[in-house]
Amino acid sequence: MKAARIHGYNEPIMIDDVADPQITDPTDVIIKVGGAGVCRTDLHILEGVWKDALADPVLPYTIGHENAGWVEQVGSGVKHLKPGDPVILHPLMSCGLCPACRAGQDMHCIAGRFPGLDGTDGGYAEYMKTSVRAVVPLSPDIDPVALAPFADAGITAYHAVKKLVPLLYPGSFVVVIGIGGLGHFAIQILRALTPATIIAVDTHKARLAFAERLGAHYGVLAGSDGGLKDVVGIAPRGADVVFDFVGEHCTPAVAPSMLAKGGTYSVIGYGGQVSTPTLDFVNREINIVGNLVGTYNELVELMELHRQGRVSISAQQYPLADAPDVLKMLDRGEIIGRAVLVP
Repeated sequence: MKAARIHGYNEPIMIDDVADPQITDPTDVIIKVGGAGVCRTDLHILEGVWKDALADPVLPYTIGHENAGWVEQVGSGVKHLKPGDPVILHPLMSCGLCPACRAGQDMHCIAGRFPGLDGTDGGYAEYMKTSVRAVVPLSPDIDPVALAPFADAGITAYHAVKKLVPLLYPGSFVVVIGIGGLGHFAIQILRALTPATIIAVDTHKARLAFAERLGAHYGVLAGSDGGLKDVVGIAPRGADVVFDFVGEHCTPAVAPSMLAKGGTYSVIGYGGQVSTPTLDFVNREINIVGNLVGTYNELVELMELHRQGRVSISAQQYPLADAPDVLKMLDRGEIIGRAVLVP
């Protein structure tokens, strides 16, 4: 089969011919990939950002951690899935036995594998192998191809928003920095779950117009001050919550200054450094919250919001063979919403 694989850091991915995955465990599931979302994390993988955090994965391997498609084959222990079933995959193959798994916190599994990230082959391919614990069945009439970005961008945004819903009451203000793959989900999820006034911040006017179409109440162009002046002009006492889907360049420096007293800075994007003075935490009693990908159950909940028509995906589809070029487009900021590779 064809697969897009990383062979070296700071090198383009390559389209290789590799063997089809095989069932080796009773709980294995092989998926015919319908769509694989293209994520900024894929760029960071190629840049070696995750190399040390993941104990130097053995190269080459197939990247791609936002995956949806159809069941191709199941292990002997899988009874509720059959070939042809449309599915979306939680990105983590969790063990089900550790304290985190038993608490439903799949993303904190101490023995989990993360296909497409940690050296385990992911979904930039015609087929991929996963665990039954990662498989979320979809309605039989759903085409899973365009839904792949829900598997990471979607549930990461949902996870970040859901845990701060109690802080967002009528009359509160929330800032969403970065209206890309995750940010465009966040706008819709905030509209679905909260009554807050939403301020979108981005460096591109087209993305701000996109955010307003999705339900943002205001759009702020991030100029030399990162949009701080305009945000404070809309919310004079500051924002109750700032969701930072960029997490690098100037955003970690500017975002805390956008907060009201008692406000919360929610970090989802990464790559930069937070260096807020400790006096700010005391004097303004502000908080910083980190976010990983969401849980299996949160992916199920998000797909229900999608079924209800309350959260949709804006995805541009490209052939798998174009993966190297699509990653370059993402790096240049040319993707609105999300890109999906179709084998």
